[in-house]
Amino acid sequence: MESLVIGAIASLGAGLATVVGALPILLPINLTQRVQGIMLGFGGGVMLAATSFSLIVPGTEAAIAQGTSKPIAALIIVAGMLLGGIFLQLVHRFLPHEHFFKGKENYRGTNLKRIWLFITAITIHNFPEGLAVGVNFGNNNITDGIPVALGIGLQNIPEGLVVALSLVSEQYSAAYALWISLLTGLVEPIGGLVGAGVVSIANFILPWAMAFAAGAMLFVISDEIIPESHRKGLEKEGTIGVMLGFVVMMFLDVSLG
Repeated sequence: MESLVIGAIASLGAGLATVVGALPILLPINLTQRVQGIMLGFGGGVMLAATSFSLIVPGTEAAIAQGTSKPIAALIIVAGMLLGGIFLQLVHRFLPHEHFFKGKENYRGTNLKRIWLFITAITIHNFPEGLAVGVNFGNNNITDGIPVALGIGLQNIPEGLVVALSLVSEQYSAAYALWISLLTGLVEPIGGLVGAGVVSIANFILPWAMAFAAGAMLFVISDEIIPESHRKGLEKEGTIGVMLGFVVMMFLDVSLG
């Protein structure tokens, strides 16, 4: 129960960083699309490093610690990651949503308002992040969980600002944009509860849960973050952001893990 509470609180803190990042929209600033591209890339880089150092590596180690051979441990991680990717693909396939630059996806003329398409996209994005935080804390290993929570919270700050700027550009008020940023950030503790709960109930699921979260996050990075940052000729900016985000998260994981 303690790990469940800690996982929920940590993922909530990471999620609330979204609205913290959105606060600058109350100021008279105008971020260019180049800057937004770097910010999106930064979020992708943090997620990529978290996938590698905070999920795949410890997931493999957890499988080996449970008595499996290295080849079997590798197969568990592969299978879990594929399941995570398939899950996100199914969600993308059946839920209409809208991206920052790409526009509508899986939109079949429903009566959903554009704002709800946008919220759905961010929800799809944020759930795996919360899941990753919860899974790490669900094993009663706070040392491993702290860098993940900090890293995800850190990448949520620029993401929250991009979300808010996108909403304001669609003629929504700053207050409404802040509210939506908060709402989307609250998806993460839901993922955190799921991840921490599953691992707390059955510890043998830990490698599978870590691999699942890694696969889901990798899907988001490849399908959403990188393409979004590369839209409108923002390839270099997105790449710079990815590299910065990756090294920052790697530093957090190595120094705090």
